[in-house]
Amino acid sequence: MIMEKKDLKPAVVFRYFEEVCGVPRPSKKEEKIRAYLLEFARKHDLSVKTDEAGNVLIAKPATPGMEGRKAVILQSHMDMVCEKNKDTQHDFDTDPIETYIDGEWLRAKGTTLGADNGIGIAAELAVLASDDVEHGPLQCLFTVDEETGLTGAFALKEGFMEGDILINLDSEDEGELFIGCAGGAGTTAVFPCTMTDAPEGYFFFRVAVKGLTGGHSGDDINKGRANANKLLNRYLVQLMRKYDLRLCEIDGGNLHNAIPREAHAVCAVPMACKEAVRVDLNVYLAEVENEYAVTEPNLQMELESEAPRAEVMDAGEMKRFLLSLYAVHNGVYAMSQDIPGLVETSSNLASVKQADGCIKVVTSQRSSILSSRVDMSQMVGAAFELGGATVETGDGYPGWKPNPSSEILQVAVESYKRLFGTEPKVKAIHAGLECGLFLEKYSSLDMVSFGPTLRGVHSPDERMLIPTVDKFWRHLLDVLAHVPVKA
Repeated sequence: MIMEKKDLKPAVVFRYFEEVCGVPRPSKKEEKIRAYLLEFARKHDLSVKTDEAGNVLIAKPATPGMEGRKAVILQSHMDMVCEKNKDTQHDFDTDPIETYIDGEWLRAKGTTLGADNGIGIAAELAVLASDDVEHGPLQCLFTVDEETGLTGAFALKEGFMEGDILINLDSEDEGELFIGCAGGAGTTAVFPCTMTDAPEGYFFFRVAVKGLTGGHSGDDINKGRANANKLLNRYLVQLMRKYDLRLCEIDGGNLHNAIPREAHAVCAVPMACKEAVRVDLNVYLAEVENEYAVTEPNLQMELESEAPRAEVMDAGEMKRFLLSLYAVHNGVYAMSQDIPGLVETSSNLASVKQADGCIKVVTSQRSSILSSRVDMSQMVGAAFELGGATVETGDGYPGWKPNPSSEILQVAVESYKRLFGTEPKVKAIHAGLECGLFLEKYSSLDMVSFGPTLRGVHSPDERMLIPTVDKFWRHLLDVLAHVPVKA
């Protein structure tokens, strides 16, 4: 039997998720979703407030008999990563996300689904709107700009919210409870890109990498996926070693927190090397297809001739730039010594953009240990500095150190066992959650994070496993009903 949207369970959560999908909410452009939340609070006669950053807090009193329980804050972020396939017509500022059912999964048509973190918002709204859910004093926090700068969490002031326990609804593996996350920072390099007259008698061509899986630069960094910028650069360096290669333009990746799926360059070589370049590409493509046979089944590389360009990049600057990209670390650097299977430190070569006489390279480093993150950022910066770039590393954001003896964790574990007859996994995550920042302002908060199963987040392949939404919802309600009594 083919499932239809009207049959999705729990109906109230999916109804609100569909509503949220109808409201545009790119990072840093949350005005529409904020207006939606304020209207929701007004409609349900709930107290609501916003802060200067645009975060929204909706409060709901305890249900009868639950007044003496510890106060809970449910938290999600309003914004979503806006990625679409090249051939998809979609304006994220105005158009709704179009969802469809694919077997047991909910997907979007050619774009990110925004279940990260729209499903968290939907669950909060469903709790706030219900009159049959048991809970103690409750506040629901919706933060802005989690995806591009954690701006909302950074800006959160002491005293804006009140609670003993915070449940973050921004995790992506049902049956897993998260009690820690990595901190991170971005390192940006700006390379000079002086253009000179193009030489005569050269063959100009465009080479592109496409069809890669991509994914989240934290959560997916250990899955052995290819980085489009790295694959393209590796080929260009091969050509540079063999021929008089000239670079006209280069572009790859978009977002600091996504593994880049596509990259291209426009180059030139002497006309006599025209066929050799194509042969080299075929050999190279066969090599990388073999290397990534498991993780990148749809890897493509294309080479097309281009009309001659008037200018090419200075040869010395090009060499230093390409070698820097080659030298810079990308992917997992170290695994945790405390938690088996957890990535401790990593770096992602996120985007390469050419504009205004320079090439800007954006990377992001993550680690659950601050000193290791700093070391990683300095290592990446060193490779770029050697290539002549000016380098800047941002302040970054803190990690969330795991507390295995957490009270709300015990409640969540017992609840899960009671409902589903199996033990949930207790884990830390290599991605950044806002929880580390909450702890800076509200040091006594007891926190846990969980959610339904999402895959392919931050890419148009993003999908949500429908049966896990019901389990997540039942688990959330049971946890709320069993929150400890306030001492």
